[in-house]
Amino acid sequence: MYIFVLLKKNMLIAVLILVLSIALVALLFAPSSAITVSVDNSWCEHLVQEIIESRNSAVLDGDTEKIKSFYDTNTRYGLWAFEHQQKKVKYLHTWADKQGINFKEINTKVVVRSAKKKGDGFSINFLANNEYKYIYENSPEEVNVMRIGTYHSMDVMPVEDNWLITREWYTDPFADSLESDNIKISEFKEFILNNSPRDFSNLNKRRLQAVEYADRYCGAAGEEKYGFSYNKKYKNYNPLGGDCANFASQILFEGGKFRKTGAWNYDKDGSRAWVNAQAFKDYMLYSGRASLISYGSYNKVFKSSYKLLPGDIIAYEKKGKVTHISVVTGADSKGYTLVNCHNTDRYRVPWDLGWSDGSIRFWFIRVHY
Repeated sequence: MYIFVLLKKNMLIAVLILVLSIALVALLFAPSSAITVSVDNSWCEHLVQEIIESRNSAVLDGDTEKIKSFYDTNTRYGLWAFEHQQKKVKYLHTWADKQGINFKEINTKVVVRSAKKKGDGFSINFLANNEYKYIYENSPEEVNVMRIGTYHSMDVMPVEDNWLITREWYTDPFADSLESDNIKISEFKEFILNNSPRDFSNLNKRRLQAVEYADRYCGAAGEEKYGFSYNKKYKNYNPLGGDCANFASQILFEGGKFRKTGAWNYDKDGSRAWVNAQAFKDYMLYSGRASLISYGSYNKVFKSSYKLLPGDIIAYEKKGKVTHISVVTGADSKGYTLVNCHNTDRYRVPWDLGWSDGSIRFWFIRVHY
């Protein structure tokens, strides 16, 4: 009996050695992309921060050749990412010319959410809190600040002595306006530059509270002390098509103190009028809780944008359907209306930035607080 037990023990040891040997061989000869390796998120954060800051400098200068140096354009996705960035830079500078402004700084705070080894490089998911500082040509002493928050998936690889972007995906805040030739500069620049700051000192309490909520929960565009997060009491609908109407509804309910109704409500999930951009716009107008200031293309509604007050609504229509909602939160040093929203998160951003395509129609909506 003792000999039998001893044999079983020796057999078990032999089997364990065999299994470990096979696992070791598999690990040694497996492709690097198949091996899970512990990654230092702080190191990746530092790497991405350096890349983004250098790219921001090139964006300010409009230097597309320098921008190209951050991408591996020998790869399909690296080339696509560069070409998209190139269009984005052209749009941003064309919009600035229309506005009569100069961008002075772009400062980005990167927060890495996850990182993993991918071949010889890394695949990194992060949020970017992008702060833009701009001045108007005829009043350079007054600096305006806006923030845009974006969520990125980026692959970086070592190429010679540099780290290059081989793939970058994110929801681009300017994607609806990359055909920048649609912007008619001369018609608007003089009017904008001749305006003055607007006085919002007489806003009622509910409007002020709505704006406070919009600033507090604007996600990746918000302040670092709030964790760049949405209000966790509510579902994030971005993965389901967009969170803009959900955020606008929260602003009106939590901040503006509008009561829920049978059509407009949230209980573990939002009703259609609460979460759908088209339905939200229709509900606000047909319920009597809001009224229309103006509707039409940028050319048609441009001047009436100065009538919008903090707490009002802008709905953005593409091909006959409202696809986005933003909430007015203020005006800049020339009285130009600023908005907050979710999806590509915005904090105090000029209302048409990213929406300058000639086919887009705007609904300016007065909310009755």
